[in-house]
Amino acid sequence: MLDIKYIRENPDKVKENCKNRLCDVDIDKLLELDSQRRSLLQKIEALQAERNVASKTKPTPEIIERMKGIGEEIKNLESELEPVTAAHKELWYKVPNLTHPEVRVSQNEDDNPVVDSYLEPTKFDFTPLDHEELGKKLDVIDFDRATKVSGAKFYYLKRELAVLEFALIQYALETAVKHGFIPFSTPDLAKREVLEGLGFNPRGESTQIYNIENSDLSLIGTAEITMGGYHMNEVLSEAELPKKYVAVSHCFRTEAGSYSKFSKGIFRVHQFTKIEMFQYVMPDKSEKAHQEILNIEKEIFSGLQIPFRVVDHCTADLGSPALRTYDLEAWMPGKPAKDGEESGDWAEITSTSNCTDFQSRGLNIKYQDKDGNKDFLHMLNGTAIAVGRAIIAIMENNQQNDGSIKIPEVLHKWTGFNEIKR
Repeated sequence: MLDIKYIRENPDKVKENCKNRLCDVDIDKLLELDSQRRSLLQKIEALQAERNVASKTKPTPEIIERMKGIGEEIKNLESELEPVTAAHKELWYKVPNLTHPEVRVSQNEDDNPVVDSYLEPTKFDFTPLDHEELGKKLDVIDFDRATKVSGAKFYYLKRELAVLEFALIQYALETAVKHGFIPFSTPDLAKREVLEGLGFNPRGESTQIYNIENSDLSLIGTAEITMGGYHMNEVLSEAELPKKYVAVSHCFRTEAGSYSKFSKGIFRVHQFTKIEMFQYVMPDKSEKAHQEILNIEKEIFSGLQIPFRVVDHCTADLGSPALRTYDLEAWMPGKPAKDGEESGDWAEITSTSNCTDFQSRGLNIKYQDKDGNKDFLHMLNGTAIAVGRAIIAIMENNQQNDGSIKIPEVLHKWTGFNEIKR
């Protein structure tokens, strides 16, 4: 969440930032509720202080009667405070993070500038197939039986692709560990307070989150949630920062509202495996840490020899917790082209965000410097590999005229084979 003191002192800047990020939140109403809440808390605290003083004196009939009255006043004020606090919290959680000054201001979520690229889009001397067609021909993906067992937008990986999934996990972990990241395997469930503190919306029609009935638990959509909550309500010493983690988890998403987005095959599904990098850092180190995560993502996919480009999210495309976000977009030969061009287009395969102190404030995670001063640290996340989309990129870019698929050389030591063929 954004510092409420900053919102009080800079309401016009916050309103402009909300407008740029297409975020509909009533800042004036938030500040009105904030004023009401603080006034009620001050009254309650004053009455509690009076009661504490009286408790240290010899009780008289008058004092006893006054204490009864104070108890009723506090009870009434707390009843009045409860709905004000709930409404204040609901609005406060809607306010997005500040925006990096270099981020493009745009009302078009597709207006993301390209800041880097690797290799040219793959060209073929034959008509390429998409990954769904390849998967069926090679008998390595089964959609029909997954639909029978689990419903639409689930799938089985079979044979070589099942092995390839674990090879990609090992490759991503090895690369991140080489850069000082500690590997984790995380829970697939998290409490509602963790999701809300990180800026995820676990409730409502547009949520991407699966919630567990009769509990406050939700299935995670990314290990950012479990690794972000790992140090909740802790104070970390400056000497132990940065903390660098890389986590493997299953991810679950409802994909609500994604009906108009590209979703063929295993590109947009309800469950997938992802390896996520996460960092806790001192505030003055977060931009450097963000570049480090981005460089590792580029190292991973250049190692796989996948053509990609790097885009810098414009204001309309930034997620609420992020100050700045970069995506790697891979060339997907099987993705329908725009504007009647030849088949193939770019599609997101990784994302990395600097969330500054937005998430640490929501989860109460602080650092303590050598002088004993405490403040909120900065938190960053980034995809090492989202397995399903990496598999698509490998299948479609490495397909051969005979229908086989070449496996990237960096994966051979884990796969034990260098191609998939029938």
